[in-house]
Amino acid sequence: MTSKSVEDYLKALYVLSRNGKAVATTEISQYFKIAPASVTEMLKKLAEQGYVKYSPYRGSALTEKGFKVAEKVTRKHRLLERFLRDVLKIDKDMVHPQACEMEHSLSDKAAESLCRFLKHPDKCPDDEKIIPPCDLPFYSCEECMRLHSKGLEEVGKRKENLVALSALKKGQMGKIFFIRGGRNMLQRLLDMGLTPGTRISVIQAAPFEGPVEILVRGSKLALGRGIASKVFVDIESQSL
Repeated sequence: MTSKSVEDYLKALYVLSRNGKAVATTEISQYFKIAPASVTEMLKKLAEQGYVKYSPYRGSALTEKGFKVAEKVTRKHRLLERFLRDVLKIDKDMVHPQACEMEHSLSDKAAESLCRFLKHPDKCPDDEKIIPPCDLPFYSCEECMRLHSKGLEEVGKRKENLVALSALKKGQMGKIFFIRGGRNMLQRLLDMGLTPGTRISVIQAAPFEGPVEILVRGSKLALGRGIASKVFVDIESQSL
């Protein structure tokens, strides 16, 4: 179990980090609106606990352990935002602070059920950021729904840290592990050759929400950001 303050800091690093890069202490200080000295003290504690790689001059980055916690709490936060906005019709300016209060007490099981209830939403309502995938070992939302309808038993957890294809940069490569969406979206991506287990590399990522060009099975393929945001990969290398 992690404390609220630990989860808040790890989520901040997850949100502020650009493509996995280290985040400056001053940037975290501005995010929380607290003194840099207080931030430094907490980052050192997180580093001792194995959640963060901390350097006084280069900033802080999440370790694999820290990434898992940060991704999970961020996922809960953004699912709660969708529920508060779409179902409870909470005012948009109240959605984020309310979700911040609720995310720490939402259990993993409740988050899974909430995701199915909301029909596996893609993005949060306030800033349209991608909702991270769950850590269940499914290849698609379709598989999750199908197995759950048959009386899903405990299935374990996925070990890989997954990132949306739309967030990858030129030169990054990885293996597809999860596809978000219903049967039609799944079939559309499968027809493109984007099947779970397939290795892809990013040739070009156009700016301003432009398409992502990838290499898959020796062929080039351009994907719109909307579709690319539904494909999640385990990054294998930072450069070609």
